[in-house]
Amino acid sequence: MSYGQGGPQSQWDPWKPNSQQPWTSGDDGRTPDWAALAEASETRNRRRRLFFIGGGVLATVAIGTAVAMAVVSANGSDEANKPTSSVPATGLPSASTTPSFAPTSAPPPLDPKEFVASKAKDTAPNGPDLLFPGTQLTMGSAVYKKGPKADSTTCATGVQGTLPKVLTANDCTRLMRITYTKGNIAVTVGVAVFDTEAQALKVKSQADKQSIVKALTGGDVKTFCDGAICRSTTNSYGRYAYFTITGFTDAKDVTTKDTAVFAAGDDLAEFTFQRIRQRGEAQASAAAAN
Repeated sequence: MSYGQGGPQSQWDPWKPNSQQPWTSGDDGRTPDWAALAEASETRNRRRRLFFIGGGVLATVAIGTAVAMAVVSANGSDEANKPTSSVPATGLPSASTTPSFAPTSAPPPLDPKEFVASKAKDTAPNGPDLLFPGTQLTMGSAVYKKGPKADSTTCATGVQGTLPKVLTANDCTRLMRITYTKGNIAVTVGVAVFDTEAQALKVKSQADKQSIVKALTGGDVKTFCDGAICRSTTNSYGRYAYFTITGFTDAKDVTTKDTAVFAAGDDLAEFTFQRIRQRGEAQASAAAAN
């Protein structure tokens, strides 16, 4: 009894798991068509490769998009996290800008001599007791006792020799004298006052060995340098010219061996210079404070 085919022959689809594989109609042993199977397998593998390649491209695009998103997100972060090089150039100071600094050092001090160089600036009170204060003077180990004083606007009356002419010619306005003693040694200091420093310098240059201040005596100070040989000095500072005469109160002549006489005259000349300079310093300090 023969059996016929029931319905249309099924078609094999390699992508359908329940489909029938094709068979050749002329083979009673139903031998598979190996060529068709090979072609179907090749088709299946080719489609699979295309699927993986396409998926890889999409994955790459997705990763690239994620990286781009991350870069955009980083660029939009807080400005404070940017490195210095990313700050706009306008936010940095120009290299040509000169920095300015507040002064930190004090101005130079005023020159004391300037305040005793002219009548216009030397306006502080003056006098023998202001210029030579106290009752005694100590210079190193030597102590000198303060004696009589004199103050006159007629300069020529307090000097002798060639000095009256010199003081008068240069318009001396005041002569202050004071005497100090140490044992049997006496020193008289004479300070002549002028309107300008130039006048005092002229007196210093014009004075000679015969330009002598008169020794001032009185009280406990005996007469000295009245006919005896004494030692004298001349100098100036600012508008002041100052002189010393030193000798023995026992009328003895001074010789080059009497070093104590020379030392006493030098001490009083140095002290006079210091006092005139201190006068200038005091007035300079007062002017700087105003």
